[in-house]
Amino acid sequence: MQFNLPTWLTLLRIILIPVMVALFYLPWHLAHVACGVVFAIAGFTDWLDGYLARKMSQTTLFGAFLDPVADKLMVSVALVLIVQADPNPWLAIAAAVIIGREITIASLREWMAEIGQRNKVEVSWVGKWKTTAQMVAILTLLLSMDIWKETLRDLGQVLLLVSAVLTLWSMFNYMQAALPALTQHDRSE
Repeated sequence: MQFNLPTWLTLLRIILIPVMVALFYLPWHLAHVACGVVFAIAGFTDWLDGYLARKMSQTTLFGAFLDPVADKLMVSVALVLIVQADPNPWLAIAAAVIIGREITIASLREWMAEIGQRNKVEVSWVGKWKTTAQMVAILTLLLSMDIWKETLRDLGQVLLLVSAVLTLWSMFNYMQAALPALTQHDRSE
């Protein structure tokens, strides 16, 4: 296992998750803003570790495994915190769709790797837009708990619903790309 700067940035993202949770529950007026800042820093490290890994030719198998795990953990924990604080059915549905899709696609990628077809489910542009929409929605919703409450809450909810739609769209695309390999593999068993 090789540790380099991109891998350390990914590990930092995982370490920031309990910090984010602790800040979320602090009895302080701007606790959610602080939580949002930590989430934004973690989101920035997501972009930065990938950029540096490619730019410095430091991609590793461990980093390729750990990066999406860190992303899914960070987003899932943030969504659970948001829904717990505001048990709005639309937020809960969007969060369930997003978390469910992440589990489904992670499992699909693992299965496709087992049958030697991992390249069929590589990250797409829809997946990148989905991730961006999720990050902005989550940050907006966290900030809305302390500042510009109604405006940011409404914007964050719309962005989260948009990201849920993008989530379903990207999942459909991945499933469609994987379907021939999956049905062919079933016939050969």
